[in-house]
Amino acid sequence: MKFRSDPSRIRGSIAPVITPFTAEGALDLASLRGLVRWQLAAGAHGVSIGGSTGEPSAQSVAERIAAIRAVAAEVDDAVPFLPGTGSAKLDETLEITAAAHEAGADAVLVITPYYARPTQEALYRWFATVAGEFPDLPIVIYNVPSRTAVDVAPETVARLHRDLDNVVGVKETTKDFEHFSRVLHLCGRELMVWSGIELLGLPLLALGGAGFISAVSNLAPWAVARMYEAWEAGDHEAARELHYGLHPLVDLLFVETNPAPAKWVLARQGRIASDHVRPPLIPLTAQARPRVEALLAQGAALLDET
Repeated sequence: MKFRSDPSRIRGSIAPVITPFTAEGALDLASLRGLVRWQLAAGAHGVSIGGSTGEPSAQSVAERIAAIRAVAAEVDDAVPFLPGTGSAKLDETLEITAAAHEAGADAVLVITPYYARPTQEALYRWFATVAGEFPDLPIVIYNVPSRTAVDVAPETVARLHRDLDNVVGVKETTKDFEHFSRVLHLCGRELMVWSGIELLGLPLLALGGAGFISAVSNLAPWAVARMYEAWEAGDHEAARELHYGLHPLVDLLFVETNPAPAKWVLARQGRIASDHVRPPLIPLTAQARPRVEALLAQGAALLDET
């Protein structure tokens, strides 16, 4: 938790690691630890677990906490650790956030409560409650309207950032790029904004964003991290080359519902023991495999170098 006291240091490519399961469907902590070691070796600037790519809604609270503890131990303060701790229920959110706090998380990603479609005032009170319970823990709002059916308005983000010292950032997983700009305009550059949309990660840096929490880093962690580093070093052409080179791998992720395609690739590579996804998802279908293989071949040059 050495980054907790200065969240402005949490920048770059934060890898949202998948949650591996055994072929029987049990939590596979050994494979999870291996994935984290791979991310660290590839130069990821941070590690996350329990976002949409990690299938949190298909896990029990105990399983999510076990995964958080395993990742925290493997990261061991080498890079920032930002677990997702949100749920559709406030008591679960507080319980998982408390466990992440105890495990040494540097910040937590708190998703908007899904299905209920709360108003902006309700969202404000939700995030204010979580932030108030953990005043020394940086809180990152996780806005993903395509999965939650509610969008955190820029004005609500600004209000939370203004009223609560530990609301330090937002992960914006929306394809409305104007939304990114309005958040930064209202909140100021001190708010940390990460893109959760793979192909908007590089453009966000031009607006002053902090980086990206990009699912494609599950396949090409080296390339995603280098893209950020090239931009920060002023080598914008190299950053653009990596951005466009990643296109096939980004498309691969969504041939069927994320994370099924990524898990299929990782299992085939031997990085995880099984490509199992929990219901209501299903593993990559046979009909989709040729498309995934073709995209994998197109993006082969950017597959990990470590």
